[in-house]
Parts: sequence; C-alpha cells; structure tokens
Amino acid sequence: MVKLKSSNQFDWQSQLSTVYASFPEAQRRPVIGITGNYDEKTCKLAEGYYRSVQQAGGVPVIIPPLADTDSIINTLEHIDGLLLSGGADYNPLYANEEPIPALHGINSERDLPELLITRLAYNRQIPILGICRGIQTLAMALGGKVLQDIGQTTVKHSQDADRSEPTHSVTIKKDSTLFNIYNKEEKLFVNSFHHQAVGDAGSLFSVTATAADGTIEAIESNEYKSILGVQWHPECLAEGLPLFEWLVNEATAYRDACDMHQHVLTLDTHCDTPMFFPKGVDFGTRDKQLLVDLHKMTEGHQDATIMVAYLPQPTDHPKEYADDIFDKIEELVERNNNYLSIARTPNDLWMNKHLGKKSIMLGIENGQALDGKIENLQHFAQRGIVYMTLCHNGDNDICDSARGSQTHNGVSAFGRQVISEMNRLGIMVDLSHAAEKSFYDALDMSSTPIVCSHSSCRALCDHPRNLTDDQMRALAAKGGVMQVTLYNGFLVKDGEATIEDAMRHLMHAIDIMGIDHVGLGTDFDGDGGIRGLANSSELIHFTRQLMAHGFSQEDIQKIWGGNFLRIMQHVQNAKQ
Repeated sequence: MVKLKSSNQFDWQSQLSTVYASFPEAQRRPVIGITGNYDEKTCKLAEGYYRSVQQAGGVPVIIPPLADTDSIINTLEHIDGLLLSGGADYNPLYANEEPIPALHGINSERDLPELLITRLAYNRQIPILGICRGIQTLAMALGGKVLQDIGQTTVKHSQDADRSEPTHSVTIKKDSTLFNIYNKEEKLFVNSFHHQAVGDAGSLFSVTATAADGTIEAIESNEYKSILGVQWHPECLAEGLPLFEWLVNEATAYRDACDMHQHVLTLDTHCDTPMFFPKGVDFGTRDKQLLVDLHKMTEGHQDATIMVAYLPQPTDHPKEYADDIFDKIEELVERNNNYLSIARTPNDLWMNKHLGKKSIMLGIENGQALDGKIENLQHFAQRGIVYMTLCHNGDNDICDSARGSQTHNGVSAFGRQVISEMNRLGIMVDLSHAAEKSFYDALDMSSTPIVCSHSSCRALCDHPRNLTDDQMRALAAKGGVMQVTLYNGFLVKDGEATIEDAMRHLMHAIDIMGIDHVGLGTDFDGDGGIRGLANSSELIHFTRQLMAHGFSQEDIQKIWGGNFLRIMQHVQNAKQ
C-alpha cells in the first residue's frame, strides 16, 4: 500500500503521479460496504468505521439507506463484505410489536434498507459484521428478537464516558469464532452505548458473549463462520482492530471463491427438484419449498445441475410418468429462457456459462422408467438424458437395489441388455442405489466407465447405500467417478451432518480413488442438504472449503464436475 504524502501537502499533482506509479503493482483488496447512518437529510458515518476497515486492509465504501431493489442487488454484486454500523433504535413495528414507553429514538430511513440488504447478503453468504445497532439488525432480519429497551439491569449499558473507554466486561464462549479472534481470551473489556439489545438470537445464531447481567453482547451464525455481530463499538477501542481484520480476511476468502467460480464450471450431478412440481413451486423465484431454484443457484454461483425424473415403486405408466416430468422441466426452462437453458453435452454447459445462463441436464433415477421395454431407452436418449440410475430403493427388473431383497443376485438378463443399449446410445450408467453385487456386475458389463451420481464412503458411515473402499478402487480402476452426496444419513450415523463431514468423505474418496475420480452430487430436494451446504445458495462454501484445503484451480474444476464431464464426453463419443 502506498500512502500519499509529499513535502507540500497541497501539491496534488505530485500525489497523482504517485498514484499512477503504484497502479500496476497495486494490491487488490476486498471491498467492505458500510451501511451509512442518516440524520438531517444527510447520509453520514463516524470515521472509526471506515478508518478501521482501511487499517485492516479493506477498501471501505459507504452504502446509503436506499430501499431500492436494484440499488441493493447491484451493491451486493460489488462488495466482498458487509459492515452493519451503529445508530438509532429499530422501529418495533418491523417486529410486529407496539412501541413501549421506554423506546428511544428510531430512524425511519435506515430500518427497511438495512433489513433488506442484510437478508440478501445472508442469502449470498457475504461475510457480515454487525456493530451495536448492527447486531440488532442481524437479529431483526434473520429470525431473532430485539428488546426495545434493556431496562433496569445490574450493568449500566448506556455510558456517558468517552467511546474509547472500556466500561464493562463480557464473557466469551469458548471455541467460538469470537474466542479465536481474540486469541482465546474468555473475558474482554468493552465500551457500552445502547438502549436496545438482542433478546433472542433466533435459530440461525448462537450467543457467543454476554455481559455480567446476561445481556447478549455477541452472536454468530450457526452455519457460516463469516457472520457475527457485537453489541459494543470496536472501532472506538484500542483493541478493536482484530474484528475488522477478521471481516477483511473473510471478505478476501469470499472474493477469492467468487473469482474461482468465474473460471470453473460448477456442476451438481444429482438433484430431485421435480419431486416438488406437484406442489406448485416456481423455479424462477426464491421459492421457500425448494433447495434448488434460479435465485439460489445465482446466489451460490452454481452453473448447472442434473435434474432427475425420480420414479417411486411401483409407478403406473412409468414411461409417461417420466415424460411428464421432462415436459415440466422444459416448460420451466422456457419460462425462464433468458437465464436458463437445457444442456445435453459438456460443450452445451460451457456455452451456457459463456452466455451467462444456468444449465439443467436431464437424468432418470430408477430404470423402472423403461417399463420393461428396451426400446424406451432410445426414446429417452432422444429426450436428452445424460444418465440413468439403474434402480432406487427396491429391486426392479434391471438389478438388485442396496435396500432390496436380492431378486436377481445382481444384474438381471434384461439389465445386461439395458447396460449394453445405454453404452450404444451414449447414456451414462449410474450405480448409486445399486446392491454391491449389482455394482460389480454392471462394472464388468459396461464397455464405458460408470458413475455413482450421489454416493458416499462406507468406511466413514456404514450404510448400504455407500461404497466400500474396494468398490471405490474398482470404480476408479475402470475410469469411473463417485460423487459425494449431502444426505445426512450417508455422512454420519448419528447426529447432524455438517460441511466438515462432507469434506471428510471427499478427502477419504480422494485418498482411495485419486483426484480424478470424485465430485459432488448433492441430492438437493431429495432429502439432501446439511448444515453449511443446505441448498444451492450455499455451494460457494464448498469452493471455500476446497480452497482452504489447498486444492489448485485445476483440481477444483475436476471436483466441481470436470471428472464427471470427462466420463460424459467419453460415453457420448462412444455412441454408435
């Protein structure tokens, strides 16, 4: 960083020359948007906020309080971190409450813009630091509750002292992000200038610091390690810089991940979103019923997904059932054709990314869709399916399922015909859900590499749907891939699975199979989704994890669908 200074501080042209001279080597720094205060028809900001951001290595920009959708969305597209600044109390009507007599002054210009930008930044996993009013903004916007006035307590929270003076202590929860930011200190001395406070952090946050009277002094996200709020004003304290350094570091990691997504194509190889079509969902909106929709894919920087026609057993008229699903997928793509397109080849995916469109590929989950007729494979090939999962949670006329009753002792005679015809038509053979004997039979029968579009590691979670290490080695030896899935019960035997568990399965698969044989198949909208990777909007976190593990851009592309697409291209090239 070059600091501008000259012998004559008014010689601005000399300083301009310094800027020009440093430009080629100027270090790119993360942009931190700071919500501006409002008073007397003026957007204003205390200097401590922007100077602390600059000192921590970030570039501060002030966000005016505009409740305008286009302004907010475009702002979020150009910042790497969000700082929610302090200020007046929140209008309780935003929490469906009437004002109590002790309520202090409110600021009508700020409330709605900050609630909106906070919710939208959270959806995009943009790192957020809330300060004083900012911690209350996090609670108000994300399911918590704010006390209109703290009232009489054993600690005086509205001090008249200089803001640089610590006036009470807070106790920090061990193993929290805040605990680590402050070098594992359990007690911190802070300043205090507020009337409102967080009364309930809500389900998305944990309380990580409290005052001696129990007042909540800090909260942080249960899902994302990059969102937290504090009740005090660190920008005024001598020991306040670590919080700003944390925000700048998180913003840097977020921007690096977003930059990575500019260069790699991100493909989720299995989602079950069509299962929700009968519920009247709208893929073009941010639909609360869906884990995958156009908005969430955009927020998570996801380029493509393979959307399957899942067939429960039994299904009447299975071919027509699958066709109806594909018809509906094509209809939703047509309704959103400015932003969305069907892809049938790897080249289609890259072209859509170049055009700024998301892609949907088609697959079948459960070969029952063929209705026992080999000629139906030709029909589905013409519809553009890229793979077919041979079975689901029950034996069918093709093969035995991992949760079946060994009807055929592996792949049936009809199943052998199906695999041969899939090879001929350029359709990938998917063995997720297959019994172990079916897996080895199909591996021997297929003339092209096979895939497991959404499976995990049995060595880490003993479930029959997962692959053993021997299966994984055999799969890799034949050139195939296993896509780690995000179904809780396939990642851990007990408790709640997290993004760390998914990474454990991925790293184990890499250790057993090598980097060229792994990927991600979320099973979103088919019971997939875990803490930290709960829906498509959170997939940027998968990339952040890969980068934190030191993977190169080349290897990240392999994991993010490159390996799967290599097989798809091979299978399609072998089409007869």
